[in-house]
Amino acid sequence: MHIAESRTLIRWLCAGDESTDGIESEFNDIMTAPETTTVWHAFYDLLRLYDMRTIFGNPGSTEQPMLKNFPADFVYILGLQEASVVAMADGFSQANRKPVVVSLHTSAGTGNGMGNIMSAFLNKTPLIVIAGQQTREMLIGEPMLSNRDAEMMPRPWVKWAYQPVRAKDVPAALVRAIATATMPPAGPVYLSIPLDDWDVEITTTPVPRNVSTRVAPDPEQLSSFASRITKAKNFALVLGQEVDKSLGWEAAVKFAELLQAPVFQAPLAERAVFPERHALFKGMLPIARGPLSNKLEGFDLVLVVGAEVWRYYPYVSGTVIPPNLELLQITNDPHDAATALVGDSLLSDARLALEGLYQMLHSTPERPSSITNGSKSAAATGPSPTTRKSETSPMTAMDAWTALAQLRPKDAILVQESPSNGADLLQVWSAEQPEAYFTFASGGLGWNAPAAVGIALAQKRSKTSRPTILAIGDGSLQYSVQSIYTAVQHKVKLIYLVPLNEEYAILKEFAILEQTPNVPALDLPVLDAKAIAQSYGCPAFRAENTTELRKCFEDVLKMDGPALIEFPIDRQLRPLVAQTAATG
Repeated sequence: MHIAESRTLIRWLCAGDESTDGIESEFNDIMTAPETTTVWHAFYDLLRLYDMRTIFGNPGSTEQPMLKNFPADFVYILGLQEASVVAMADGFSQANRKPVVVSLHTSAGTGNGMGNIMSAFLNKTPLIVIAGQQTREMLIGEPMLSNRDAEMMPRPWVKWAYQPVRAKDVPAALVRAIATATMPPAGPVYLSIPLDDWDVEITTTPVPRNVSTRVAPDPEQLSSFASRITKAKNFALVLGQEVDKSLGWEAAVKFAELLQAPVFQAPLAERAVFPERHALFKGMLPIARGPLSNKLEGFDLVLVVGAEVWRYYPYVSGTVIPPNLELLQITNDPHDAATALVGDSLLSDARLALEGLYQMLHSTPERPSSITNGSKSAAATGPSPTTRKSETSPMTAMDAWTALAQLRPKDAILVQESPSNGADLLQVWSAEQPEAYFTFASGGLGWNAPAAVGIALAQKRSKTSRPTILAIGDGSLQYSVQSIYTAVQHKVKLIYLVPLNEEYAILKEFAILEQTPNVPALDLPVLDAKAIAQSYGCPAFRAENTTELRKCFEDVLKMDGPALIEFPIDRQLRPLVAQTAATG
């Protein structure tokens, strides 16, 4: 019974009865004591105040005390495996632009989810990961399913990990976790909560805190950057994922147009960063050192906004940047600034920095010259399309992606995890609006399928009617295939596009680069994406040629809920070095 209820009962019992004077005196301390609540009540009350009423999880025995009497105003999103749970929450958080609670089953569930916790960290997504822990009284003996070293286990892929020393510290830990997760650079945090903490009574609860989610640039450093830009003879702009995350597309376009500067996308950016049909857009920079450096030859100053310098993979020898090129970097992440291999760095929100530079430069008569044509640096070339204009089967990847791109809704959100032919897809499926393209920053397969579910769920919640389209290889799909179940249960508008080549084609291309012949287990015969989807209750179709593929895509766009289309593609390999050099 809570103190408030006890007071009411005592007053009722004692009302008008002189014989109860002693009883009332005996309970005087109770009558004047502060009201109590439980850790459980405080936890949910705080989440209400932060407007965080969606919890993603896969329930286990150590989480049931947290989830008991689950509040009617909250929504629990079930994933069938913790890796899918984490990635679904990641996609939902990115699409909603808010932190999200993730519930994992002690050390076992944390282990299952660890790969996508790493992806969330590199994606810089604010997740509040709460793992159950065994009863405090049992911890000294390390019973089964105890989280042996709870604060160490998720590191280094969380911003903060903590197991409260006292049960009554749980609410305060939640407040700190939310603040830590949302401050730039955003990222996941990890709380381990013993299962017997939830019923502990507490007399005080913390007040929610409002923390800044953007860092403004240092005025002197920004002015120095502006001055160096005006003095440049051949200037280029490189934009990274932070531009999209800061809603900085408009600022980027204004700044680029002011200077008439060629715009490159940073290598392996997990978001689209600029209207890709814009005359100034020159594509993504190569993803390897030598080819990237070659691409920037001819420029004397490059400004990198919202990205690392650089995100490489694979290794191809060469210089970081060509001789006589100076580099400036703007990022909100001190780690990315510190690990930059060259250049001067400024900490700032991407949008604020671009807007600040525009204000400084728009009235300046001196403008840098930019190479817009006549140089390989400005050429907007991509991988050579492997297109075959026929109705034979199997199609090339470019045949298939071209047919699909011509029918896509303008507001569609694309999520991509098709490593060997994703470059073909992006060549024909250009992003034209912010927050329209998502993939992972980690390269760890298994993120995109469940993340697409989370993104589609966010569209359904906000009633945008935007379809989410997932392009995912037949091998990649297997990593988090359980997420199809959640898509079906919540009837989200999600279309799975699965090119079938029955192999790990990207690894075969790496084998050419790395000169590693006869690597085993690179073929994937008899995978049946259609049958898998149908087993979860998801409508699924197979297309053998571009005509059938177009028809299937048109049909599923009209459907409510998720659907899957599989389509065989040819098994032609392309040397990875050639693709790397041609990127952009």
